[in-house]
Amino acid sequence: MAHCSFLSLIIYFILFNFTFAQDFPIQRVDSLLKSGIRNIVNQEYTEANKNFKQLALEYPEVPLGKIYLAASKITEAYDYKKEYDSDYIESNLQEAREQAEELLSTDEDNLWFNYYYALTEGFIAYYDAIRDNWLSALSIGMNSISAFGKCINIENNFYEAYTAIGTYEYWMSRKTEFLDWMPFYEDETKIGIEKLRTAIQSASYNSHLAVNSLIWIYIDQKDFNTAIEIGQKAVNEFPDSRYFKWGLARAYEDVNTDSSIQLYYDLLESFRQEKDQNRINEIVLKHIIAQQYVKTGAKEKALILCDEILSMNDLNDYELSMLEERLERVKEFKNTLIQ
Repeated sequence: MAHCSFLSLIIYFILFNFTFAQDFPIQRVDSLLKSGIRNIVNQEYTEANKNFKQLALEYPEVPLGKIYLAASKITEAYDYKKEYDSDYIESNLQEAREQAEELLSTDEDNLWFNYYYALTEGFIAYYDAIRDNWLSALSIGMNSISAFGKCINIENNFYEAYTAIGTYEYWMSRKTEFLDWMPFYEDETKIGIEKLRTAIQSASYNSHLAVNSLIWIYIDQKDFNTAIEIGQKAVNEFPDSRYFKWGLARAYEDVNTDSSIQLYYDLLESFRQEKDQNRINEIVLKHIIAQQYVKTGAKEKALILCDEILSMNDLNDYELSMLEERLERVKEFKNTLIQ
C-alpha cells in the first residue's frame, strides 16, 4: 500500500478519523456509534452496517448514520480490495451533505452541525481521490479542514478535529516541502504531530484510532522505534485489527525483519479466513514477504513465494487490472534472484 502518497494523506485524514472527543449528546446515538466504529476497526463490517442502519432509522435527523454507512462500505472495499459500491456510497454521502447544509442554515455556530459537514466533506474528498478526481478532492478536502477548524473555534477541546487537522498539517507540509524556499511556505509537521498527540491524550474514548496516523508519520520520519512502540500498543488493544498490523509490520521492516515477516504472515492468514476473498491481498503480501526474506538472506524462500504468485493463472479481469504493475515487479524481482 502506498501510504506516503497524497491518497494516503486523505486516507489517514479521513478513513481512520473515527474518534470523538466527547460523548454525543444523545446516549443512544453515542452507543450505536461506538459499537459500529469498534466493529469497523475489528473488520466486522456486517455488524457495523447493522449499527449504522439502526442509527439512521432511529435518528433520521442526525446524518451520522448515513455518513458511517458510506464510511463502512469504503473501508470494507479498501480492506478487501473490492470494487467500490459507488451508487450506495455516493447516495449516502450526498444525502448527508444536504442534511448537514440544511442544519447549518438554521444554526451556523452549532458544534455538531459543523462536525457533520466537516466529516461528510472529508469522506467525499477521499472518495474523489480514489477515483483520481484530484482537483475536486483537494477543494472539498479544504472545505472539510475549514469546517473542522470552525469546530475548534466553537469548542477548543473538540479533539477529533485535532486528529483531522493535525494529520492534514503534517502530510500537506511533507508533500509540499519542495517549496520550502518560498516565503509563504510553513513547515507544520511538528505542529501536526503535537495536535495528534493532544488528541490521543485528551479524547475521552476511541482516542487510540488517531494512533494510526502517528504510526505512519513516524515511519515517514524513519523513527521506526517510536512507530513500533505506538503500533504495538494498538495491536495489543485490537489484536485482530489489520489496520494497525499493517503499520506495525512496516515499522519492523527496518528494525527486526523476522518480526515484520511474522506480522505479514498474520495478515495473510487473516485474509485467508475471510469468505469470498479475491487474490489481491494475498499476492501483495506474498510479494512483500518475499522482499523481506531477501533481507535475511533467505532467497530460496523468496523464490518460492514469487513462483506461487506467478503460477496464479486464474485471476479474473478485476484482479489483473489491480495487479498488473505488481505482477511485473514480481517478475523483475524473481529475475534478480535467479541471476
